[in-house]
Amino acid sequence: MWNWDTFLHYLQSAYLIEGAAVTLALSIAAMLLGLACGLIAALMRLSSNRTASTAARFYIWVMRGTPVLVQLIVIYTGLPQLGLRLGVISSAVIGLGLNEGAYLAEIFRAGILAVPTGQLEAAKALGLSRFKSMRLVVVPQALRIVIPPIGNSFNSLMKTSSLASVISMDELLRRTEMLIQVQFRVLEIFLVAAVYYLLLTTLWGFVQRWIEQRLSRSDAKPTNFTRGAQPTEDAQATALLQEPG
Repeated sequence: MWNWDTFLHYLQSAYLIEGAAVTLALSIAAMLLGLACGLIAALMRLSSNRTASTAARFYIWVMRGTPVLVQLIVIYTGLPQLGLRLGVISSAVIGLGLNEGAYLAEIFRAGILAVPTGQLEAAKALGLSRFKSMRLVVVPQALRIVIPPIGNSFNSLMKTSSLASVISMDELLRRTEMLIQVQFRVLEIFLVAAVYYLLLTTLWGFVQRWIEQRLSRSDAKPTNFTRGAQPTEDAQATALLQEPG
């Protein structure tokens, strides 16, 4: 039978709260790795270099086409057979990060392609190199476009991180299962874990909306050049961000 005392007791459990903190830290670390991998893969995918483009396509194809659980197990238990041994934390961060990066690569690619081509042409007309045009003009605009889907990806990642419990990562779900094995209160303790996951995703929802509002306000600010002064490359790029496509 349902026991409210058990539910309320473990809702305040320091053991599970620490597990939720580990889940959040793991998600942040994996997301940072995923963002780096995703941006690099997106740029490689859009590159005119056939080798780089093919490598990025292969990475995205493999990571998106196989379950993240299988990837975690292969990294943690398979790589040692090849002489590469990683710890639980490293395996979890790398596995989740590489998998997330494949999805973020397509998000970044879509964001870059959504930037009007006139922006890149205008940057070149101002004398900016292709690298600086991408860094100062195209990528900043793409980031504003992809913030909402990236936020949704992080929301999903916090829940997907529970799969790391399979390789003994001491996060929220792992600690929940350990408690259940001792206390045999399955429903109450699992619902406590669900409350913590819901709390994490809800708090992130507020953070995401704050980020989007800040970006919206920054887009609305006009850019003025001092009369008679030659604008710098950064100022030129900022001006381009304010121009319609």
